[in-house]
Amino acid sequence: MKFPKAILIFLVLSLLSVIPVTGLTTYVDGSPQMTAVISGTNEFSPGQDASISLVVQNRGVSTMTNSWSGYSGVAAEPTQPDRSRAYYAGQGNANIARDDVPTTAKMVTVGLSSVNTPIEIKSDTQNIGDIASMGSKTVTVLAKITSNATEGEYQLPVTIGYTYLAQSNELAVDTLQSKYVRMNVTFPITVKIKPHVKIAVLEAVPEQISVGTSGYLNLTIRNIGFEDGKKATVKILRSGKSPIIPTDSSVFIGDFPQGGVVTCKYKVGISNDAQNQTYPVDVVVSYENREGDIVSSATETVGVPVENKLRFSASSQNVTVVQGSDAVITVSYRNDGVFTAHNAQARLSVVNPFASTDNTAYLGDVKPGELAVAQYQVSTGSDATPGSYSLDSEVRYRDALDNSQASDTFKVPVQIVAKPASSGIVPLLPILVVIVLIGAGAGYYLLVMRKKK
Repeated sequence: MKFPKAILIFLVLSLLSVIPVTGLTTYVDGSPQMTAVISGTNEFSPGQDASISLVVQNRGVSTMTNSWSGYSGVAAEPTQPDRSRAYYAGQGNANIARDDVPTTAKMVTVGLSSVNTPIEIKSDTQNIGDIASMGSKTVTVLAKITSNATEGEYQLPVTIGYTYLAQSNELAVDTLQSKYVRMNVTFPITVKIKPHVKIAVLEAVPEQISVGTSGYLNLTIRNIGFEDGKKATVKILRSGKSPIIPTDSSVFIGDFPQGGVVTCKYKVGISNDAQNQTYPVDVVVSYENREGDIVSSATETVGVPVENKLRFSASSQNVTVVQGSDAVITVSYRNDGVFTAHNAQARLSVVNPFASTDNTAYLGDVKPGELAVAQYQVSTGSDATPGSYSLDSEVRYRDALDNSQASDTFKVPVQIVAKPASSGIVPLLPILVVIVLIGAGAGYYLLVMRKKK
């Protein structure tokens, strides 16, 4: 009975020795072959914010492989005659699977540069991961086309960096040694700058522009680009937080050919927090190009000087008013600004213990540096408290656009004095005057009568 059991064990072990193991295939040759092309448009206009889409592709393929399959304990011959130690340390030791293949581009980086071109690259070099054989990835690069870019084609270098498996050696049945190499390749891509309307502001002349008022801005511009603009409109825009705020912002000019010059007039407002200095205004032209598309030129920024708010100064003589009497207050107003104050009127604010029926004076048009004089009739009650007082005064006027404006408030000093005390002699004066007159009349009558006799 023991003999059949020994035969059974021998047969089982024989079968186990010929059970096939899983096949193993490795790639003997090949490496990544990287390319880069632009996806979408490559045409841009001066002053434009551009997004350049790049398709990065790995076209590397392997033409030779080593496949190993067999039974446990039996060595298998490679399917290809090349048994170099590039992938095997010895015959039949292909027992370790490779995680990487030589055609995979690992840790791929993409960078676009623009030396000596009117294109500013805003994006840094980007890491886009691994790209297998015949695989691709898209990366977007942000750029800015300078406003002075001229028409033409420009070559931009794309640099692709990657790592790949260059060598893999089996040092033992369970030991694999791999060698990776870092590569950088560069390809040119073409970016086109389209013909365009480009503007140059020849003149920016302010008209009655001062702090807190409205005025006009006159612009003279020229088309220095290479495109004839059709159905063109010249626009002015607020530049950031500039205190110059356009009211009428668009002027239609029609055709705007190369070298053409146009003059436009705009109404603008100036905020109250502005100062006497130059502030920016943006100018842009929208037009129809040769392809029938409505496009805009690059923005041109121009400086516009703003004058101080029109100011008056006031002066008055020392005014003294007796309790219970009237007085005339004279105030001189001078235009200290650079513009004419139209239809100016001065006003004196009368408060208790003063009263007035004539506290407004018409000054008319007051030119820069001119002086205008106003007089006001005031009175006080007999019970007014003596002392020093200040009355407020201001000037209201119309600016160049007929907007109502007001000057700063001025203080006009006035002194109230007590009424002089009465004496006993004062009431007798009228009586004495009457007596003297009666006496003189009587003497004259007697003299005349005697002469007649």
